[in-house]
Amino acid sequence: MHARELIELAALVSTHGPLLIQSGEPIPADGVEQYWTGSKVRLDRWTRNLKQFARLLESDADAGQRENLWPAVRGTFEEILTGEILTRVWTAVLCAYDRSRGTDEVEPVARSVMLGHTEARHRALTLLMRGTGIETNESVRLNRLRRRSERWTDLLVSRLAGVHNVEEFAADPVRSQDFAQDQTGRRGIQENRLAGPLLQASLREAFEHDLDDESPNADLNAQIAGGILTCFPPGLFDSTGLFRSMWLARLTNMAEDAQAMIEELLGPAPPETLGRRFGRRCV
Repeated sequence: MHARELIELAALVSTHGPLLIQSGEPIPADGVEQYWTGSKVRLDRWTRNLKQFARLLESDADAGQRENLWPAVRGTFEEILTGEILTRVWTAVLCAYDRSRGTDEVEPVARSVMLGHTEARHRALTLLMRGTGIETNESVRLNRLRRRSERWTDLLVSRLAGVHNVEEFAADPVRSQDFAQDQTGRRGIQENRLAGPLLQASLREAFEHDLDDESPNADLNAQIAGGILTCFPPGLFDSTGLFRSMWLARLTNMAEDAQAMIEELLGPAPPETLGRRFGRRCV
């Protein structure tokens, strides 16, 4: 699954998140666990890739070696910067879900993933700021991608403000508050039906030409997206199309996928109390 498809999924989550928060229905534990495990494996891959590139920059490697590695590293940068949109929006939804019930079940899982993503982002931006080993035009392009991703994050998070205070999950809480004020009085089921496709189309156009054709972790992107989609009732999605198909596939392959990812993770277990439901502590 391409990174730009995760951006479109973030629009879906922002649109349908309030319905999930207010539904009163339990969130499937398998979906949350799959999201956590897939995210942790992807974080490990990002870390290895960035460390390898950093070591190369510190060594006596020639420009040719850096150029050979750069395409994979560039894809990692793109996944980190754009993937943060979905991470923050989904974290906002899960935290609002818990808070609306006075529970502490899914928020620790979401925060654990977001913390890891924030650390990966910091590592990536530190490499960009070093000013060596990365061409200026690439640095400028990636910084522009970062700024665009942050702005869209704030807009999508602001759409959840009507059901709970989640501004802390925006890249810029003040800007997200401004977006929320602009939307006051325009929320509702009908508005969601109209705004969802429009948001997806706008996001698709905004990022269409700024990302590589391939994502280095397409398999894990699909696992993460599938875990999120499993948390929503199937009736929220069209009977055809990418996300509906993925939702059905997750129900069929959830156990096998989770086991494969846990084996790749090689050690760290999901949050301690996922065995009982989701848990109060994350690692």
